Amino acid sequence: MTAVTARPAPAPLPPQTQGWPQPQTARLFRDSPLLLDGGQAVTDLRVAYHTYGTPQEHAVLVLHALTGTSALHEWWPDFLGEGRPFDPARDFIVCANVLGGCAGSSGPAELPQLNGEDAPLTLPDLARVGRALLEQLGVRRVTVVGASMGGMLAYAWLLECPDLVDRAVIVGAPARHSPWAIGLNTAARSAIRAAPGGEGLKVARQLAMLSYRSPESFARTQPGWGARRPGVPAITTYLEHQGEKLASRFCERSYLALTAAMDRFQPGDAELRGIRVPVLVVGISSDVLYPASEVGAYAALLPRGQYRELESVHGHDAFLIDSQALPEWVDGFLHP
Repeated sequence: MTAVTARPAPAPLPPQTQGWPQPQTARLFRDSPLLLDGGQAVTDLRVAYHTYGTPQEHAVLVLHALTGTSALHEWWPDFLGEGRPFDPARDFIVCANVLGGCAGSSGPAELPQLNGEDAPLTLPDLARVGRALLEQLGVRRVTVVGASMGGMLAYAWLLECPDLVDRAVIVGAPARHSPWAIGLNTAARSAIRAAPGGEGLKVARQLAMLSYRSPESFARTQPGWGARRPGVPAITTYLEHQGEKLASRFCERSYLALTAAMDRFQPGDAELRGIRVPVLVVGISSDVLYPASEVGAYAALLPRGQYRELESVHGHDAFLIDSQALPEWVDGFLHP
């Protein structure tokens, strides 16, 4: 692993004013089925995706987090646009909603069941569907960028599609889930199963939000009582609001399927040492979900890995809300 010293954050870039593209939908595996790792054969899968820039044989594939969508311009605006890491004037950028998601792609309800339960999905399953999309778009080589679940999925791409990936950026993600991360997901899934119909999903989101920030972040952003509702702690109303928001837009079956897929992904150290392409791995100093020491330890296994650490009090979600020099680091790695 090559350690890289952090540089000061660059001056903020001006807001992007260009119009962004509309989502598109691909139909994949219509002529021949995809065999999932669980043994089920699936056909005619729907994948929702966005593209930015002019189609090329090389693409930058951006992989979203657990509850994300293909609308990259909505959730990572600091990275997309003129003069940014993903510049449509220079790059062909693809972002797709994953198989099992609920933002336009085929979800668990549309897949074959196993013993009366939703078919188990794996991150390699998701990567194979993504590869089929790229092939349909005429892409022959790809740079993969992902954060959080997207970062774990980037590891799956590196292992599943070594002939296709030329480099990767992994932000705030381990190569495999620790007992701590699996435990958090287990509690979230238990909440959903105990209270189906949306109430459990709200609780699952509250649990997740506690792991996405840090104690200092909440001390700064949610102090005191009664600011939103008299007599109620600010953190309580904040978590209730986050639960309501997710329940209004996300599917509990997708939450169950995708968190389980993350937990199942357990590549060995020998597999990681076999990854031969350059990989930039970024940890977050205050991340309690995926501690920086854990993220850095996986980077150290990669023969051509580079590690950087984002200093932020805002925990795991810093890659979204406090990116600082992260866009500059990613741009420098993708376009040396």
